[in-house]
Amino acid sequence: MNKGELVDKVAEKASVTKKQADAVLSAAIESIMEAVSNGEKVTLVGFGSFEPRERKEREGRNPKTGDTMVIPATTVPAFSAGKLFKEMVAK
Repeated sequence: MNKGELVDKVAEKASVTKKQADAVLSAAIESIMEAVSNGEKVTLVGFGSFEPRERKEREGRNPKTGDTMVIPATTVPAFSAGKLFKEMVAK
């Protein structure tokens, strides 16, 4: 499912126009990205949580040459599925 299909589904379930559903979905996604990029954790009960995670510096290899190189430490976004979401997928 892509964003357009998700917008269609949300519009149908919420009985709103596709334009309204797209605006709400875009605003929600943008708000989550802003919060996580500012170091905050966003929890949607039943669905899951989004948070920034620190990745330590590590050693890697250049696939072309095989030379070892240092991959610098960085912060990455992470998602952890909630209990209800996990249960639905496991069925």
